[in-house]
Amino acid sequence: PADLRVDVYRASGAGGQHVNRTESAVRLTHNPTGVVVACQAGRSQHQNKDQAMKQLKAKLYEREMQARNAEKQKAEDAKSDIGWGSQIRSYVLDDSRIKDLRTKVETSNTQAVLDGDIDKFIEASLKMAL
Repeated sequence: PADLRVDVYRASGAGGQHVNRTESAVRLTHNPTGVVVACQAGRSQHQNKDQAMKQLKAKLYEREMQARNAEKQKAEDAKSDIGWGSQIRSYVLDDSRIKDLRTKVETSNTQAVLDGDIDKFIEASLKMAL
């Protein structure tokens, strides 16, 4: 692929003349992310390239999963705590007033809201991405 840089070089370690004469080790660099994987375990360049590609895919997959989990955690952290004192909406029927405390949307038509007409509150919540 175009976003990969493939480097081949002579492997190090035991193996005698074969290791010293053949460029069987492979290093793959994923250019967009800078992730580098090297493999020199096999005897042939093709085996090492296949193994390095598997390792690179695994690293990129892990990186993507961490990014998605971080995004989910960020959205989860933005949610307000469910507990005493963290009300979403305030219903004051004496003054004919209902106020959404998160979005600051207010209405005086209490009967319509009590009958289920809460679209105004839902739309405001969606606009604020709550």
